[in-house]
Amino acid sequence: MTTSAAAAGRRPDHRGHYDAVVAGGGPAGAAAAIALARAGRSVLLADAHTGPPKTSESLVPAARMLLHDLGIDPRALDSDHRPCHGTLSVWGSSQPQQADFINDPHGHGWHLDRPAFDSMLRSHALAHGARVAEHTTAGRPTRLSDGGWQIALTTHDTRRTVRCRWLIDATGRRARIAPHCGAVRHRYDRLVAVHLRLAHDPHDSESRSVVESAPDGWWYTAPCHPTGRLVAYFTDTDLTPPALTTPKVFLDLLATTPHVAARAQGRPPRPGDVPRRCAAHTARLEPAAGEGWIAAGDAAAAYDPVSSQGILTALYTGKCAGEAVDAHLAGRYSATGTYAARLHETFDGYLLGHRTVHSWEERWATRPFWHRRQHPSPPDTAPHR
Repeated sequence: MTTSAAAAGRRPDHRGHYDAVVAGGGPAGAAAAIALARAGRSVLLADAHTGPPKTSESLVPAARMLLHDLGIDPRALDSDHRPCHGTLSVWGSSQPQQADFINDPHGHGWHLDRPAFDSMLRSHALAHGARVAEHTTAGRPTRLSDGGWQIALTTHDTRRTVRCRWLIDATGRRARIAPHCGAVRHRYDRLVAVHLRLAHDPHDSESRSVVESAPDGWWYTAPCHPTGRLVAYFTDTDLTPPALTTPKVFLDLLATTPHVAARAQGRPPRPGDVPRRCAAHTARLEPAAGEGWIAAGDAAAAYDPVSSQGILTALYTGKCAGEAVDAHLAGRYSATGTYAARLHETFDGYLLGHRTVHSWEERWATRPFWHRRQHPSPPDTAPHR
């Protein structure tokens, strides 16, 4: 294939046969597809466009290095995403603690417009030669006698079948593909997020994220593109107040917070918006890779959003998963096992840090939310759905 064809996002017709099929068109799936396509592999990226609506999230400055590694100029984000210059944390004390990015060698981060960010990544995968199937759901895979896979792809009312040598599960916390390949999903808590976007305020010029702990969870707020503000409350499913997904109940609970409420004062929900609920629990897949398949992003390891590492980890694991598959296809068969082992080691470190961070909050140590995290129980095996 010519360089010009690759740059235009075109590859020869593979007649339904690919080196890899990536299920999931978020940051992890797109990063995996980019890594494989840049290595010259034939790859199909199936983006279902399902699941909860994407919210505004922050991308830390260190992500610039990953974007460079994926061939993306970080400056391309500046036009569609608001800069993030640091964080304000009210955690373990009523006094806010500030962390600014002014001294960060990588510069500022971003408050992402998630749909725009994900679309940019998929376009980049397409430009490098990956096939991108929008609004396409990958079904249950079937192992073939030659060691490859057959998988059904459903687009609206149309169903077709493709074959591939490798499957990459980047379907988020649900991990739709890997459990069919023998993996087990372990869930460590029942954290959920209820989030609401507030209307534009021309006087809101703050560029930092704010995190504030509360008796039964914690709050987050940040600017969201183009001119609004996101507010989110994180708690456990059994501690969620009744009717929290109604604006009045959500805003009444928000009003009990000194710092987050001050940034939302006088701002109604954005027209047509209501509080929405989505999963935010910690989970991991055991194992994260096997014969002919590999998982990336939240499908492999889902971190508590308080870590602020979700998008960064998705990009990193997606890139590494793509590189590991490429290496395996080239005959370096230990690459996928090494990837899984490193992911496992990193997650163990995360669990230790997660417990430490929650131990800093002593004001409500006996409340269920905080006690569960300071004295964690063994994980549950999450059912595959």
